[in-house]
Amino acid sequence: MTNPHEFIQGEFTRTLDERFRLSVPTELAEPLSAAGAECILVKERPGCLSLWPAGIWRQQLAAGIAVVESKIRAGKLQAQLEEVQTLGRLLSTRHRTVQLAGRGRLSIPEGFREFLQVEPGADAVVVGAAVCVEIWQPAAWVAHLETRLPEFGRLFSQLSS
Repeated sequence: MTNPHEFIQGEFTRTLDERFRLSVPTELAEPLSAAGAECILVKERPGCLSLWPAGIWRQQLAAGIAVVESKIRAGKLQAQLEEVQTLGRLLSTRHRTVQLAGRGRLSIPEGFREFLQVEPGADAVVVGAAVCVEIWQPAAWVAHLETRLPEFGRLFSQLSS
């Protein structure tokens, strides 16, 4: 894929092996690895991890951090130091650089395994989420669909108008 803005789509079930490795389907791995094998694995919500092309993730993160840093330098966040510390803690643990190995194989690192809530030998759902790939614990995916799918028509209409 040469277009970094092409929608990443698809839903696949994959089994985590005994070493917490997961095979990301080619249809989803190719857009991620178009700029190289390096990706960023992110804790999204309990039972869900997202996988981003490294360049896109770093660009978005750097832009957001630059805004916060400029507000700190300007003294605009003095009354919100606790929130700044919380943000720093979450940033420190929320994401990690990973590599997609041959055939889209992803090794889920410690600290992310528990968050995903999928044991070796069990299934995970790998979903294209337009701009990234998500890895879901199956029950969390079904619960997410149950709450969000009714919004599909309105959301599609809003974003495509």
